[in-house]
Amino acid sequence: MNLPSTDEIIDDLEFLDDWEQRYQYIIDLGKALPGLPESQHRDEYLVRGCQSNVWLISEEKDGKLLLHVDSDAVIVQGLLTLVMAAYHNKTPEQILAFDIDHYFAQLDLENHITPTRGNGLRAIVGKIQQLAKHRQA
Repeated sequence: MNLPSTDEIIDDLEFLDDWEQRYQYIIDLGKALPGLPESQHRDEYLVRGCQSNVWLISEEKDGKLLLHVDSDAVIVQGLLTLVMAAYHNKTPEQILAFDIDHYFAQLDLENHITPTRGNGLRAIVGKIQQLAKHRQA
């Protein structure tokens, strides 16, 4: 999976003039995310606390956490890409050390999404951090 870096995302969003353009950029990022086959849209992979359906599957390879995500909402798919840029193919230690709050503040994201989307985003981050802590143990 070829994801932009968090720095590239921050730079790209800062370059765009308004939030309509930024939303479109985030949606376009989400369209490039491979998603999951329908057979993987199972309750056991659902992330609780999200307004939309979000499925998350993780696996470990060479000490790194590989994340596979999907959503039934295009904007959420884009938000998942922002999270994936921070966490996909990283060690549990890297995931837990990454300052996600600072990253989201740099994106000015939580001021421009609904509170329910913000809660869902936090649920996804929390689930990934929980997986990292479990793998670290």
